[in-house]
Amino acid sequence: MSGTVDTTQELAAFLRTRRERLDPHDFGLPSRRQARRTPGLRREEVAELAGVSIDYIVRLEQGRGLRPSANVVEALAQALRLAPDERAYLFNLAQQRPRNADQPATTAAPPLARLVADLSPLPAMLMNHRYDILAWNGEMARLLLDFDTLPPSQRNSMWLCLMHPRMREFYVDRERVVREGIAHLRAAWAAHPEDRALTGLIAEFTARDEEFARLWAERDIKVNGRGRKEMRHPDVGVITVDFEVLMPLQDPDQRLVIYRAVDDESQSALDRLCAW
Repeated sequence: MSGTVDTTQELAAFLRTRRERLDPHDFGLPSRRQARRTPGLRREEVAELAGVSIDYIVRLEQGRGLRPSANVVEALAQALRLAPDERAYLFNLAQQRPRNADQPATTAAPPLARLVADLSPLPAMLMNHRYDILAWNGEMARLLLDFDTLPPSQRNSMWLCLMHPRMREFYVDRERVVREGIAHLRAAWAAHPEDRALTGLIAEFTARDEEFARLWAERDIKVNGRGRKEMRHPDVGVITVDFEVLMPLQDPDQRLVIYRAVDDESQSALDRLCAW
């Protein structure tokens, strides 16, 4: 094998193999007088299902240098009934950016919710790309605030940081925290242009918070997978934590956030807090 991938030829081979694996009976296709000489669907059947010409399918499967658009790739993925991983592979071969196949996560995947609970005594929570808080353990609730007392619309870490009276003074370096959060939101906004809830949140923040509007206009882009936060807790004083953000392969729109104390004083404060 060569050291590089010939994406045109791999795309052609991938389309052929996936077409040949399909059972025509699963599609309710009418029986044809001519016997099938090869397994799977015919090219004209895939073309009909995808809404493209037979000639286009032929040229794709022969590796004749076509670069299908994102819309065509999506139509082919649906016609060939590709699994999510196969769909992503097809988009990569076509050098196109896939549209989100799934709606943004609004509830925690049960295995991840159990993992959040099992991570105790480490404070942990689960969020989606727009910072909605989907699950949390007791340690995180004691450190930040009791999420159960909030309506679901307010269980959003950026909303809490900007709008909740207690949280406005919670972070010692508030501007950095807000700036980094906005840089993440802008990246998420570009990656999920059809997410109206995220667009609505951004509009609300821009209208109601001058600091957000000022920083949003700077167009910083950054996604933080780890870092440090210094928090001023009203009951136990200053706590400094390192945070780690993990993205599960099976649920890529859910993000597991884990806090760890950085020093003995912070750990002692966390222990006192959780003992209550």
